[in-house]
Amino acid sequence: MIIAGFGGQGILIIGNLLAYAAMIEGREVTYLPIYGVEMRGGTANCTIVISNRRIGSPIVLRPHSAIVMNLPSLLKYEPLVVEGGLLIINSSLIDPREAKRGDLEHLFVPANELAIESGNARLANMIVLGAFVEKTKLVEIDSVIHSFDKVLDTKYHSMIPANVEALKRGAAFIRSYSQT
Repeated sequence: MIIAGFGGQGILIIGNLLAYAAMIEGREVTYLPIYGVEMRGGTANCTIVISNRRIGSPIVLRPHSAIVMNLPSLLKYEPLVVEGGLLIINSSLIDPREAKRGDLEHLFVPANELAIESGNARLANMIVLGAFVEKTKLVEIDSVIHSFDKVLDTKYHSMIPANVEALKRGAAFIRSYSQT
């Protein structure tokens, strides 16, 4: 899978949490972060491969799923997702009409608005992570929750409860999305 957006949106944290959660579950994992020299405000993306078998390469040319947090990422990565794949789009920053491929499952998550409703606008990344985990069941949400204290620097541990709340809110959004 590919996760992409602007630097400062927590893209690499999403990938790191997913990778660590999969390791907790005993899976084979690769995590490859890529970011521009500008970091905050520049581009950031990462690839994650999770498998029950040995992984030959961390390079993902044709992902089965992607999370895109901004329009440049949608334009770059939507064409690469395999037919029938999943694309989770931050509809707070991307007009749903920008998604062009009819052969993909598109999930439009208003991540920024949901994060604000959760009390912290900076947790849009946790909203989409919760949505992804709920939709795909690739890892258990509890494994992600148990990964926070390993992935986040200790100076951010006081933020773990807010991150968990946002993660659960993203999962709840997908459960309600599926019923509409």
